[in-house]
Amino acid sequence: MLDVNGFIDLHRERFGARPTLFAAPGRVNLIGEHTDYAEGFVFPAAIDLTTTVGVTPRADGQVVLYSANFEKEARVAPAELPERGIGQWEDYPLGVLAMLRQAGIEVPGFSMSITGNVPLGAGLSSSASIEVATALALLHLSGKTMTGPEIAKLCQKAENEYVGAPVGIMDQFVSACGAEDHALLLDCRSLDYHLAPLPHEVVFVLVNTMVKHAHADGAYKVRRAEVAEGTEVLHGMKPEIRALRDATLEDLERAKGQMPENVYKRCRHIISENTRTTAAAAALDAGNLKEFGRLLVAAHASYRDDFEASCPEADILVELALERPECIGARLTGGGFGGCTLNLVRAEDADAFAVSLQRGYFAKTGIDAEVYRCRASAGAHSL
Repeated sequence: MLDVNGFIDLHRERFGARPTLFAAPGRVNLIGEHTDYAEGFVFPAAIDLTTTVGVTPRADGQVVLYSANFEKEARVAPAELPERGIGQWEDYPLGVLAMLRQAGIEVPGFSMSITGNVPLGAGLSSSASIEVATALALLHLSGKTMTGPEIAKLCQKAENEYVGAPVGIMDQFVSACGAEDHALLLDCRSLDYHLAPLPHEVVFVLVNTMVKHAHADGAYKVRRAEVAEGTEVLHGMKPEIRALRDATLEDLERAKGQMPENVYKRCRHIISENTRTTAAAAALDAGNLKEFGRLLVAAHASYRDDFEASCPEADILVELALERPECIGARLTGGGFGGCTLNLVRAEDADAFAVSLQRGYFAKTGIDAEVYRCRASAGAHSL
């Protein structure tokens, strides 16, 4: 929980003025993995782990950033803003500044303090939360406004072009547009979205495998190439298939003989995952948590067996979770090969469930997992 008054005092003592505060959440993807670049559907929720920024204008035109988490300061003269990031924490806010300038929005000099409790490297999108909170703050300073989707697109561009990370738009979109006690079904082709209700008594227990496989980036590129290969085969057979979003499992079966087994399996995951994702939103709309949980479990099996993007540690956590009667559903969330498992439980059961998973995981792996308990929260806002 952020000590708001303490954060205000920190900024005031450092920069001599009371800041205006803005916050943006991290996110967890409930279902819909590797469907974004297939122009399909994703179903994330904003979570109550956030990045908060405090901002005040400066008379000297300088840009000064302070990270309370890293206890480091970065200072940039307006005319000396690098064209690209330098691989440091300040790349994320500076990238947003660069994209605003590119869009013709002039931002005066400012001091910004940044703090947050979104865990780094856990797949909960701390980077998007920094970008979106920064965007709100700098738009405030410039006297301009943007819609949530416009902010998401600008922040994605900052991460793609300035930071140099080839991310999709999901993280920034749900950070900007999420709603309390709702998940967000996003059509990655049209950017239309729908908010589906989550019961307030249901919480997410996120368990970090503590695994960061060295081959994750390389494996991601291989998966992208396999998906592209399968899409090309399907397009040749049926020209209206521009992306796997347009294909059915029946289309895939007809094309199976024209593609290697691994390519077929990757495509089967994405096509079936799109169907599961829209079905998951329909289940929440209908208040059917049992069906929603079943879809989460099926998604993990597909991620593990067809996309082969799980890891033994994540599989152990999911198996342990499903042994517990209070577990509604569980799966590996995020880009794969490590990171966090998502477990859906009722709030009254969350503490006992988390302790059980931690102990069971340690007994099987010798790894002391970190656990984060959170709810579906509001998107970015001023404080």
